[in-house]
Amino acid sequence: MEEKRTTARAEFLGFDVGKASHWACGLDGAGRVVLSERVANRAADIDAVMARAAPGALVAVDQKRNIGALVVARARAAGNPVAYLPGSAEKALRDAERGVAKTDRIDAEVIARAALGMPHVLRPLAEEAPRAASVRLLASQLDFCVRSRTQAKNRLRAVLLEADPALEAAVDPSCAWHMAVLAGIGGPARCAEAGVRRFRAVAERAGGATRAASSRLWDALSASAAGGPAAAQGELARMLARGILSLDAEIAEVEALMAAELEGDETYRCLLTVPGIGPKTAAALVAGVDISLFPSHDRLASYCGVAPADSQSGTSVRSSRPQRGGNKALKNLLIFSCNSLVGTGNRFGRYYDECRARNMRHNAALKAVARKRLKVIWAIMRDPRPYEEPAA
Repeated sequence: MEEKRTTARAEFLGFDVGKASHWACGLDGAGRVVLSERVANRAADIDAVMARAAPGALVAVDQKRNIGALVVARARAAGNPVAYLPGSAEKALRDAERGVAKTDRIDAEVIARAALGMPHVLRPLAEEAPRAASVRLLASQLDFCVRSRTQAKNRLRAVLLEADPALEAAVDPSCAWHMAVLAGIGGPARCAEAGVRRFRAVAERAGGATRAASSRLWDALSASAAGGPAAAQGELARMLARGILSLDAEIAEVEALMAAELEGDETYRCLLTVPGIGPKTAAALVAGVDISLFPSHDRLASYCGVAPADSQSGTSVRSSRPQRGGNKALKNLLIFSCNSLVGTGNRFGRYYDECRARNMRHNAALKAVARKRLKVIWAIMRDPRPYEEPAA
């Protein structure tokens, strides 16, 4: 790839970021390329590029965290404003260019030209407060652990179903003492060898096992052992149960850390007063939304994916089409948490009833309620104060 250097100062810097190295492209005010080269993902190398930019040059990146975090940090340290170009926008701009090639150099130039000519497509990057960064990292780890636990539970169900459908129906991967039995003793064959006394001792030590419930599981394990399932299936069940218990403990630890971080957060406390907003949704909002970047609730709704997408051509206008984009994690939390509002007498429960009376389907009504409630969420995050139900 061709590298280009001149003595002119770059007023707009675009970085196509990567794990080991980035490609940097610098433009002057007239749009001429004055810098185009590969830069190692090291602070000293990035600082050297920043030193060749004009004071206050706008730096645009295509990834704001992970592999792009060092570029963002060094740009801020140099006193440069930083913005983010989403991947979907970058692809659309690249496709509009002449040619079909896709290279790091081309991507970096596309990012730089977006900063020069279309700054409105960039997302501003506000500097993250230490507490907000901690909550975001913990929320990300919690999401990872929950997904890993769900995968482990599904895998355990698949193993048990292949061994014995009746046993799969009897074992609950969400029950701690069920998992303690499988993790501590093993599958049906190991439980049969250990005997009912040890089985009951392990179950009771884990807590929550009644005599009737433990008898039902013991009967299912005994019947499965008589059928002679493969030894490997019992060992797999043991390993998966151990993994589930370990992830349960890790999830509890991360949740405790998040609770400690959010304990004194006024925004979090006020969000919990909004109908249907629980600790998980409130923590996700605090971690994932910098409210200073959203001047209106319409902007926040678009970011969260709960705003309708207008579709207009000539005299044909259709604005009820649901939006496909947005932050999917927040979108799911905001919509599905509205299920708890169905049948309630508060303003959102009544609005759901109104939507259903207009022949809206259940899911469409939930989305409409989520959009209406987001106005309240935006106002509370902008000016933290507890939610108050308006007079009927």
